[in-house]
Amino acid sequence: MKIEDAEVVAKSGKTHHPIVAFTGSAQDRIAGTVFEVSEAEIEQADAYEVDAYRRVLAPLASGASAWVYVDARGASDGG
Repeated sequence: MKIEDAEVVAKSGKTHHPIVAFTGSAQDRIAGTVFEVSEAEIEQADAYEVDAYRRVLAPLASGASAWVYVDARGASDGG
C-alpha cells in the first residue's frame, strides 16, 4: 500500500507498506511471527497506524488467535 502521510513515511523510511487482506479462502496464509506485547504497546501501535489499517483478532494455524493489522477496506472482526 502506498503511504501518503509524510510523517509515517519519515518514521518508517518507506513509501509503501505491506498490508494483509481477507480473501475468503481458508488455504490463504500469511507467514509471520507472534510477539507478546503490553496493552501500552498495542495502544502505541494503534496510534501509529494510518486509517487504511484496522486491528482485528485473527485465528492462527496453531488454533490460537492474535491481533493483526489488516486492510481496513475488507476487515471483519476476525473469527
